[in-house]
Formats: sequence, structure tokens, C-alpha cells
Amino acid sequence: MRRDTAIQAAWTIVRALPGRRALGALLFSGAILSGCQSIFDQAYTPNVSPSDSPQIVDEVQKNDPRAQMGAREHPRIVASYGGEYRDAKTERLVARIAGALTAVSENPNQSFRITILNSPAINAFALPGGYLYVTRGLLALANDASEVAAVLSHEMGHVTANHGIERQRREEAEVIASRVVAEVLSSDLAGKQALARGKLRLAAFSRQQELQADVIGVRMLGEAGYDPYAAARFLDSMAAYARYSAVDPDNDQSLDFLSSHPNSAQRVDLARRHARNFGQEGTVGDKGRDYYIAGIDGLLYGDSPQEGYVRGQTFLHGGLGIRFDVPPDFRIDNKVEAVLATGPGETAIRFDGVAAGDNDNLPNYLTSGWVAGLQPETVREIQVNGMPAATARASAERWDFDVTVIRVDNQIFRFLTAVPKGSPALDTTAEILRSTFRRMTPQEIATLKPLRVRIVTATKDDTIASLSARVMGTDRKLDLFKLINALPAGATISPGQKFKIISE
Repeated sequence: MRRDTAIQAAWTIVRALPGRRALGALLFSGAILSGCQSIFDQAYTPNVSPSDSPQIVDEVQKNDPRAQMGAREHPRIVASYGGEYRDAKTERLVARIAGALTAVSENPNQSFRITILNSPAINAFALPGGYLYVTRGLLALANDASEVAAVLSHEMGHVTANHGIERQRREEAEVIASRVVAEVLSSDLAGKQALARGKLRLAAFSRQQELQADVIGVRMLGEAGYDPYAAARFLDSMAAYARYSAVDPDNDQSLDFLSSHPNSAQRVDLARRHARNFGQEGTVGDKGRDYYIAGIDGLLYGDSPQEGYVRGQTFLHGGLGIRFDVPPDFRIDNKVEAVLATGPGETAIRFDGVAAGDNDNLPNYLTSGWVAGLQPETVREIQVNGMPAATARASAERWDFDVTVIRVDNQIFRFLTAVPKGSPALDTTAEILRSTFRRMTPQEIATLKPLRVRIVTATKDDTIASLSARVMGTDRKLDLFKLINALPAGATISPGQKFKIISE
């Protein structure tokens, strides 16, 4: 059984997670941020004076039902991805790229809203009405403007082809069918198979949409003057990132939504074939590397302050003022909904936090019904580094669990440790979590800084090894350095070359 199954086990015994989608939610103000500055607000020609009746996006889209559909979903998308990423330099960079593509759009009457999402995920997508989204994680992975242009032109292709409308109709029908299956068949094997088939049908429907958007995107790239081969190049980079970040590269994802999309090799080949219409690779189009890397110098990388930081085997959250360690050989993954960690012997950890509310008695809170399979006779009231806490055992199928809750001021933090039944790792793992969980000192909070993309220039004494040694936030420094700079095997560097590193 794979480690991702152990994570799922640690997840499924939790019956309800009241008031919590992410640790950052404990600090979230609840305000919905306004849309990212429109590409139409950018002044590209210095001798143009302000218009007496400017054509802003709101005015252009006010009678467009597709834009109204996108507008309804926009706040949910922004909230789901950690809000907007606000940085004037980065916004100008993305607006410059999007503006060049808009000029060659298949629908010149279509306006677009570009939002940079404050998420380390590698993602970009579109909503009906011209709502385009790109994560800062994707911007960090890209190495030049043409690669970002390839992503945005692909998403613009979805908009101009009205894929979002078609997709929504299909999703609505599939959601209804899935709900019926879940309610009628519950966890029966037939129900799971029916749900899986539904996911695959929806994915198969999207396959042609993706290919059509690829064709539109490559054409827009070439016509806008960008390197048309950037689409294939960035697909390679995204495939490399997926391999780098996979917990289990051999994991069978045959029932995953993306499984029936064109795989990277197929899409790379198709993208290159379409790009050849503009000329031979390396001889056509502008990559825009210099102004691009200047525009992302200082870009926030990885975890945001609102979600806390992972540093090696330690999770730290300055806003909440707490930290803890996981055992050696464990890998921490700071997800939106929880902090997850996986280790040897199919061991998994889940950590989250909820508002304490009226839950003054922690043993009573443990037995209040939010944990499936809890063994009431194992509930104990304890202290964790001077803080009130309680612990208990739970069991489900072939898994044993330790459940520990700790109160810090008006918050309750929760550890769930999952191991195969009878594993001695349960006691040792849970004890490490409890013994290392503590409040951060004011000095620790003051010195905790986020990681950022930094652009460095190679000197005559530099090597790949010396530059990668400057990368922070990972024990796989060389692998990450090669990944974010798209360096192939056997690559060498020359003095004067500019590279991305990750540091404070």
C-alpha cells in the first residue's frame, strides 16, 4: 500500500472539520479582494493622454452573460487559492505579456481580467467571460516571457472557444449524477466505480478542449511575436516539476481526473508540430528572458506567511506563533486544508487547527464525535510544553491512530498520526510531535522570513554546484536549481549568465 493511502487514512477518520479549511483561515480577515488590474489599464505608449471615456473591463463586460458567470465564481476562486498576489512589478510583467496576446486574439471584442493567485501551486485556468488566472508558483517555474505567454494564450483559447460554458454544463450534470450515486450507493464498490467512471467521462470531454486550446495558443504565440516553441518547452518543465514533487512517482492515478487528458509527451509533440508553421526552432520569435527574470526577481516562493512555512523537518507559523518537528525521513506537505507529512513504514501525519469556541474541556472535545473509531477508554488529559492537551487512540480498518489536541489561547491544534495496525511507530512518532510542539519566541517570529525567487549572475568561479548550494528551503538543492532553471543533464554555465535561486 502506498503512502498516499496512509494520508487518506489519516484524513478519513475525521468526520467534520468545523471552521477550518487552512491554518491561514484562522487569521483570514474574510474580505474578498478586488480583481487584478486589467491589461487595458496599462499604458504602453507614453504620448497617449488619458481618455475622457476610458473603456474599462467593467463597462465592456456589463451586458455579457458569460462575464457575469465568471464574476460569480471569481471570489470563490480567489479565496480558494490564498487570495491575490499583490506586487506591482509582477502585475506589470503579466499585463505586458497578456496585452501582446490580446492584440492577436481570435475574438477582438473579448476582454480579459488577469489575476495572479497567491499560491505556490503550478496552475493556470480560465472562467467564462475572460477571467484568467495564473499562480505565482507557475511564474516562478517559467524561465521567460514566452513560456508564460504560452500558458496565457492557451487559457485565452479556452475563453474564445467558449469551453467554459460547455464545461460548466457537463460539470453540472456530472455533479448531480455523482451526488445521486454517493447517496444511493454510499461506499459500496459499485458506487465508487460509478463515481470514477463519471470523472473519466468528464476528463474525456475535456481532452478535445485541451488540444483545441493548444492549437489556438501556439498560433497566438507566433502571431504575437513570441517564440512559438515555448508551449512545448514549458510543458516539458511542468512534467519535470510533477516528477520532482511527486511523493510516489509510480503512483497509479488511472482514476484521477487528469488521467485521460493528453499526456505531456503527446502534447509536447503536437505543440512542436504546430510551432513549425512559424519556422525552425531557435530561429523565430522572442523569448523575452531578460525582462521576464527581472520582473520575477523577489517573487514570493513556496509557502506564504498566512499558511506558515516548512523548513526541513520543521513547520513554523509566525502568525499563529507555533512550531513543531516531524521525525527524520518524513516529508512535510503544507496543503491548503491541512499540513500533511509522510514517512517510512506507511506512517502519515495530519495537522490542522480550529477555533476553540466553547470547548474548554479537551477530553470532552475529543469524544464529541468528530473522530471516527475513537476509543473512549484511551482518552487522557496531558500537558504539552505547558499547554493544556488531551490524547486518545482510534482505529479504522487496518489503521491505528493517535489523536492529540492542544489548546493555545483561543485555538485548538490537532495532530492525527496514522500507522498500519500494530506498528510500533505510532508511539514514537506521536511523541515527537507532542514534545516538539511549542510556542515560538518573539525573536523566532521576527527572524522568520518567506522564501523568494532571487536572480543571480554567474561569475567565472561559479559552477552549478556552487550556485545550487545557495538554494534554501529544501534538502534537494541541486534538483530544485536544475528544475527552476530548466537545465538539462550535462548542462554547464558561463560567466554572466543569470539564474534563479530560492533564498530569503
